[in-house]
Amino acid sequence: KLRALSGVSEPPRGLVQEKMTENAVFSQNKVLTIDTMNPNVKNVEYAVRGPIVQRAVQIEKELREGVKKPFTEVIKANIGDAHAMGQQPITFFRQVLALCSYPELLKDNMFPEDAKSRARRILQACGGSSLGAYSASQGIDCVRQDVARYIERRDGGVPCDPDNVYLTSGASDGIVTMLKLLVCGEGASKTGVMISIPQYPLYSAALAELGAVQVNYYLNEEKCWSMDLSELERSLAEARKHCNPKVYQDNVYAEGCQFHSFKKVLFELGPQYSNTVELVSFHSTSKCYMGECGFRGGYMEVINMDPEVKAQLIKLVSVRLCPAVPGQALMDLVVNSPQPGEPSYTTFMKERTTTLSLLAEKAKLTEEILNTVPGITCNPVQGAMYSFPNISLPQKAIKEAKALGQAPDMFYCMKMLEETGICLVPGSGFGQKDGTYHFRMTILPPTDKLKLLLAKVKEFHQKFTRQYS
Repeated sequence: KLRALSGVSEPPRGLVQEKMTENAVFSQNKVLTIDTMNPNVKNVEYAVRGPIVQRAVQIEKELREGVKKPFTEVIKANIGDAHAMGQQPITFFRQVLALCSYPELLKDNMFPEDAKSRARRILQACGGSSLGAYSASQGIDCVRQDVARYIERRDGGVPCDPDNVYLTSGASDGIVTMLKLLVCGEGASKTGVMISIPQYPLYSAALAELGAVQVNYYLNEEKCWSMDLSELERSLAEARKHCNPKVYQDNVYAEGCQFHSFKKVLFELGPQYSNTVELVSFHSTSKCYMGECGFRGGYMEVINMDPEVKAQLIKLVSVRLCPAVPGQALMDLVVNSPQPGEPSYTTFMKERTTTLSLLAEKAKLTEEILNTVPGITCNPVQGAMYSFPNISLPQKAIKEAKALGQAPDMFYCMKMLEETGICLVPGSGFGQKDGTYHFRMTILPPTDKLKLLLAKVKEFHQKFTRQYS
């Protein structure tokens, strides 16, 4: 039959009819259906890009088509996408990436010599001196060496072996890779992974996809989302009954706070811990003063990993060939930025300091304005780029939300989107203690737009409270 189809320009009529009948059967009986697909995938949820955001995209389309709304634009404060919110790229990073992408520019006098030297070094480490070539699966060797030196400087001289460094497509890629190694077992022996609540939805989504057990422990909201050791122990003891539980730095800007790496703390505890505890640390180019989410640059460092497991990790990362090479180049620039005396140093430090100072100002502004609203309580935003305010919702609103089959804070956020154009994410997408409600918003919009956003949130919350009281 195949030979007839390939060798005859007009197959016999009966054959055509038979083929059409087969096609009809195929169209009616799909092999992959909602019932036959991987059930773990159906359990995956990612609130940051969930129903609220999908509706926001629809509203943007409606506005473009001339549909009248009580607002003229959608302000997305749902995701930590710094450049989409107006944060400017660091000049040095983009100069080097431009030179790496189009080496002919190395002949151009408009680029500083330190940018050119970084670009040449990176290109020399690439196959064919091109970012378009595959790299080693673990990442470009000289970049891993730079990452190792950066970690040593960060941690005050604690040694770092480049062989323990794996370059990744953003931190998310590394996290999912490690979870794949961790998850095993069935029933009571199935792997449980402890995650803090509120959590980054990547964790719950990845655990659902891998069929692992999510083990929650709650951060203490009354103490600025601090970790409570007794809560950690409670969660661990409870989890052991039904599974086998295994257990951002530059932009920490709250007064009296600073970043401490887990690795540094581990080594401060002494050899009985630093020589035995298995630790994996992650970093990326996506947040902080860089904000380069789209390049998907990142790394992970593994410590005290069993050599046989490490061989399996290398096999696992080899399957995906290699992380995006431009992202690797960018990661190198983050850990090997301009130094005093180099031509780009002054501009780099000015841009970095300005960006971090602006984030700190917007963090303070967000906390202060939200705390003027009766029914909203916002902890100080001590670092990163998000706030997670607690909102008091009237019982009437909670009842109406449940009648619609919605989480009360989803109901709240959806109404806010429809009435104001403000796109936030309900706290239920991140996890929260029963009976409490929150929303998450970024502090990334430009200051004037952030003030407008906060004013609209304040006005909406007051109106919502009156409506449902």
